[in-house]
Amino acid sequence: MSDLHVVVVEDESALRELVASTLETAGYQVTALADAHKARSLFTNLVPGLVLLDWMLPGMSGIELARWMRREGHLAQVPVIMLTAKDDEEAKLEGFESGVDDYVTKPFSTRELLARIKAVTRRLNDRPATVLRTGRGLQLDLAEHRVTAEGQPLSLGPTEFKLLQFFMGHPDRVYTRAQLLDQVWGENVFIEERTIDVHIRRLRKALEPVGMANLVQTVRGVGYRFSERTG
Repeated sequence: MSDLHVVVVEDESALRELVASTLETAGYQVTALADAHKARSLFTNLVPGLVLLDWMLPGMSGIELARWMRREGHLAQVPVIMLTAKDDEEAKLEGFESGVDDYVTKPFSTRELLARIKAVTRRLNDRPATVLRTGRGLQLDLAEHRVTAEGQPLSLGPTEFKLLQFFMGHPDRVYTRAQLLDQVWGENVFIEERTIDVHIRRLRKALEPVGMANLVQTVRGVGYRFSERTG
């Protein structure tokens, strides 16, 4: 019996029941819902292990729900597999840019679905974190060397990318300029500590168009921290 709790969000009743039954037979815990609003209500009290999400849902679409999840701190790391009849490249790109982890096109076999679930959970469990996310929709992908904010790509220089990577991996902690230089540039690189101020300004400028420059906070007399909390 798996301890993975899978939430299925699918408005087509026959398919929803088939998927739920298949997962339960395979040993998963399952909650099946017909629309995204019910899922949002459920997620206020539950962090699922995996979400199977239909794209075309009444009211709020699956894409909108996925984007909302990536903005919510407690849901940002939950794996999402999109289920949809949309099979063109643009749709797949939109799906992945909304933060989904895999994309299964309809019609699909139950064997394929179970294989995709196993692949996603194994991939996320076995690899070190290569995607860093904040609750506000900022995402840094180490493998693709790409930063996006709610799916919108941001342009960062190599140093600003490394600086943001360190910050996102160590949120809410205050670092001196010397500590940041050691962590981002390396202990054997000898440059002026004030160089960090230049790159902090550049990083804030890159985050400014998406309203996230305030995530990089100055702690007067000490250094800098990266935090979604104010004050």
